[in-house]
Amino acid sequence: MILLPILLVLVVLSLVTVQQGTVAITTIFGKYNRTLYPGLNFRIPIIELIFKRISIQNRAVELTFQAVTIDQANVHFTSLLLFSVMNNDEETVKKVAFKFVSDRDFMATLSRTVEGSIRAFVATKRQQEILSLRREITEAVKTNVDHMLEEWGFHLLDLQINDITFDDEVLRSMSKVVASNNLKAAAENEGQALLITKTKAAEAEGNAIKISAEAEREAARMRGQAVALFREEVAKGMSQAAKEMQNANLDTSVILFSMWTEAVKNFTEHGKGNIIFLDGSVDGMQKTLKELMALNSMDYSDKSQKHVGG
Repeated sequence: MILLPILLVLVVLSLVTVQQGTVAITTIFGKYNRTLYPGLNFRIPIIELIFKRISIQNRAVELTFQAVTIDQANVHFTSLLLFSVMNNDEETVKKVAFKFVSDRDFMATLSRTVEGSIRAFVATKRQQEILSLRREITEAVKTNVDHMLEEWGFHLLDLQINDITFDDEVLRSMSKVVASNNLKAAAENEGQALLITKTKAAEAEGNAIKISAEAEREAARMRGQAVALFREEVAKGMSQAAKEMQNANLDTSVILFSMWTEAVKNFTEHGKGNIIFLDGSVDGMQKTLKELMALNSMDYSDKSQKHVGG
């Protein structure tokens, strides 16, 4: 009767349940014995002890620390580290179980390793470069930390640098630099715009002057042609009139007199304030008529000489 309860107790003590996503490490008299996997397992009662249960699921830890750039600017980092046990093989599990005294020591070492890697990278850069080198910092730290985690039986899944900030004084100086650069860029753009505007205005003015000159030249040419045509028609009319008057045995000086009177008439009708002095007496008219007849005689004599010479 006494043996039955003892056997029941031993059976109960020999049963071990391992949760999904974890493994259990057993020892006998302090020495590693074996690894128990998820499910119901049996062990040697009293002698075989559960040394540690290890989670093989992904783990995440948030790290916050400070680094100093080569130009002595303090940079504050907030990063997220995602890692897990490499696999549930026996050798890997033994590394995870026995490399560190406790998980607290492991996490402290991991945090200092990440912090040291980032500080070493940042110490070679200037403050202006840090914000644009987020990806480079992450890659550099991943390479260093992943190699070290593998020696401990872990694998780095991801490292994210979520926030990079500077001291308030550094932020104010950076803001001033950005503002001055923006003002400089705005001034340069304004100068370029003004230059383009003036250049286009000068081009437009040049084109307008060119077009106006072309139009004036064309107008002058047309006016000249009109005057020449008018003179040609007048000459033809006067020649025809003189010919007819000669055929009728009339004095052609009447034509000159008529031209003079028409000129006087046009002066009075179309004048716009200009003063023209004309001698309207009988003597003045006779004198003007004689002068016109003399000019007419000279024209005829010149034409006759040209005709004979030809």
